[in-house]
Amino acid sequence: MSPDATTGPTPDLPPPSVHVWPLPYESLLGERPASDIDLVVMHCTELPDLAMAREYGERQQHERGTGNSGHYYIDRDGAVHLWVRPTRIAHHTRGYNPRSIGIELVNTGRYPDWYDSRRQAMTEPYPDAQLDALVALLQALRRDLPQLRFVAGHEDLDVAEVEATDDATLKVWRKRDPGTQFPWARVVEGTGLERIRGDVGPPHDRAG
Repeated sequence: MSPDATTGPTPDLPPPSVHVWPLPYESLLGERPASDIDLVVMHCTELPDLAMAREYGERQQHERGTGNSGHYYIDRDGAVHLWVRPTRIAHHTRGYNPRSIGIELVNTGRYPDWYDSRRQAMTEPYPDAQLDALVALLQALRRDLPQLRFVAGHEDLDVAEVEATDDATLKVWRKRDPGTQFPWARVVEGTGLERIRGDVGPPHDRAG
């Protein structure tokens, strides 16, 4: 079945079990009311496993002692982890952090040659257990966050190019996640969220 194949409307699913595992600097992240959140941005970790993603998320990369991460992480087996509560502003998508929730799916992506022009294909499929957990989580978020109505891929919103590591005369996309293996039709149909691309509002910050 292709990544965009659909099988009919998805019934409401029970909320997933969520392992609350706050990042050490979560309390330093800015706060916001739930009513500010109207967008979910889909990511993949582009790392081999959750442990490596956690190590990256804990790195302090900004002056306030915070780092870059999503809010939720979903492992290949469907386990859902909450690293930053939705009412905190996580650094995950440049320009869209104050209004969005970032969801990261564990997937190798282009790892470890992210910017090598010869290694840009993203071939690892997303397992059904991971996708079922994602749909259940998005359905739950829609019930909890009345303004939530949009979904986008990281690649839809961050379209910057960077110099290829193997050839300085070439450019590659800075972000390509969640990539061609992500089943957009299945997720949109299962959640009722509207997929958007490009400029969906003024940027508020540049971290992520």
